[in-house]
Amino acid sequence: MNQISMLIGGERVAATGGATFERRNPLDGQVATRAPAATPADAVKAVEAAQKAFPAWAEMGPGQRRALLLKAAEALEAKAPAFAEAVASETGGSALWSGFNVHLAAGMLQEAASITTQINGEVIPSDVPGSLAMAVRQPAGVVLGLAPWNAPVILGVRAVATPLACGNTVVLKGSELCPATHGLIIEALQEAGLPPGVVNFVTNAPPDAGPVVEAMIAHPAVRRVNFTGSTRVGRIIAGVCARHLKPAVLELGGKAPLLVLDDADLDAAVNGAAFGAFANSGQICMSTERIIVDASVADAFVAKLSAKAQGLPLGDPRKGPVVLGSVVDMGTVERCNAMIDDALAKGATLVCGGKADSTLMPATLLDRVTPDMTIYHEESFGPVKPIVRVNGTDAAVACANDNAYGLSAAVFSRDIAKAWNVARRIHSGICHINAPTVHDEAQMPFGGVKESGYGHFGGRAGIESFTDLRWITMQTTDRHYPF
Repeated sequence: MNQISMLIGGERVAATGGATFERRNPLDGQVATRAPAATPADAVKAVEAAQKAFPAWAEMGPGQRRALLLKAAEALEAKAPAFAEAVASETGGSALWSGFNVHLAAGMLQEAASITTQINGEVIPSDVPGSLAMAVRQPAGVVLGLAPWNAPVILGVRAVATPLACGNTVVLKGSELCPATHGLIIEALQEAGLPPGVVNFVTNAPPDAGPVVEAMIAHPAVRRVNFTGSTRVGRIIAGVCARHLKPAVLELGGKAPLLVLDDADLDAAVNGAAFGAFANSGQICMSTERIIVDASVADAFVAKLSAKAQGLPLGDPRKGPVVLGSVVDMGTVERCNAMIDDALAKGATLVCGGKADSTLMPATLLDRVTPDMTIYHEESFGPVKPIVRVNGTDAAVACANDNAYGLSAAVFSRDIAKAWNVARRIHSGICHINAPTVHDEAQMPFGGVKESGYGHFGGRAGIESFTDLRWITMQTTDRHYPF
C-alpha cells in the first residue's frame, strides 16, 4: 500500500486533522493507496502557496525554467517502474499503457521546456503618431489543473507542464482514483529542483471534490482552470468558472468515429481500429467508439478485426504483460453489460467477446448497430465497441457527425484526396487519415468541439491558453490632444 502526502509550499503535509481516504485495486479490492482527504481550507492554502511563489517564477529567465523542466522530464522517466506499479495497483492499467504514458509525458515536459523562449508578442501599427503599440503575452497567475485517472501520467503532466513553461505557478488536484500515480509526477518535479510553491498537490476524498474544487476556483489568485474528464463533470466545472469569471480549458468526453471507406486498406484499418478501440481497455477520451464501415467491405473487415480482437491478451497487469488489463471499476462493467444487452435485444450481432462478471473485460465487438441502440450514441468507455454499416461516403460522414461529441476521428482510404475532403467534413477537433483515433503529440493543438469541450493544450495553442494577451503602448513623441 502507498501512503502519500500532499505538497503545499514545498512541504509534504497531511490534511487537516489527519483525515485520509483509500483507493482500492479494482480487481481484488485491496487497499492500493491511502491519501490525504483535503478540506477546502487545505486547498486554499495550496493556492496561497502558489500565489506567493508566482512573482519570482514569472520573472525567472526562460533558460532557467527550461533547464528545470528538462530535469523534470529525466526524473519522470526514471520513475517508469514506480509508475507501472502504481497504475496497475490503482486503476488496473497494463505496463504497456503505463510505459506509453511515461514516454509521452516526458515528451510533454521537454516540449514545455522548448516553448519557454517562444512566448512572444508583436508590434502593431498605430494610427497615433509616435505611439509604439505592442501585444505582449504574460503569465496569467495561478493555474488549477484537474487531471483524471485514465491516462494518469500524460494528463497529470499536461495539467501543469505548459502553464509552468509560461511562467504560471500551479496546483494539481490529483484524481481520487489514482492519487499515488499523480503524486509521482509531483515527486519528479520536486526532484528537478522547482522552487517551493511553484507546484502544489492536493488530494481529496470523492465526496469532498465539489467544495474543494470550488474553493480553489473561487480564490482570486486562480486565473486559469484546466480540466480533463467527463462532459457531465465538465459542465459543472464550466458553471463554477462562469460564476467566478475564470477562463477554462475543458477536454471532455468523446465518441470518436473511425471511418473505413470502400477503398480502404483493410489490414491498416484493422490495426488502427484495434489499437484505437482497445488500448487501455477503451478507457481513453480519444478511444474509437464507433467503427463506421462501408457495407461493400464490411464482411471482410469485421472478420479481420474479430480475429485481431480475440487475440489480444487479457489479464491481471500485476502478474505479467497484457494488452487488456482491468477496467477501473465494476460500474464500467455494469454500463457495458447493459449496452450489450440493449444492442442485442434490438438486433445487433455479437461478433466476439461479451458480457463480463469482473473488471477483466474481453475485447467485444457488436456488429450491425443502429441509431436506436444506446451504444450508438453513448460512450462505452470500456472495451465494448459498435460497428455501424453504411452505404457510401456521404452516409459515413453523416453517421460520424450524428453525435453530440467532437474530439477525435479517423478516416481510412487509399484515395488521400477523398480522405482529406472527408476529414474536413467531420465535426471534430482532431482527425487522422489512415491512422488511429488515439494519438497525441506534445506540440500539437489538442482539443475538441461540441460537447467534447473547448480550448487547446499543446504547442503555441497551449501558450495562448495559459497566458494573458496585453496591449501596451509607449508614446515616443509629443502627442496631440483635441482639448
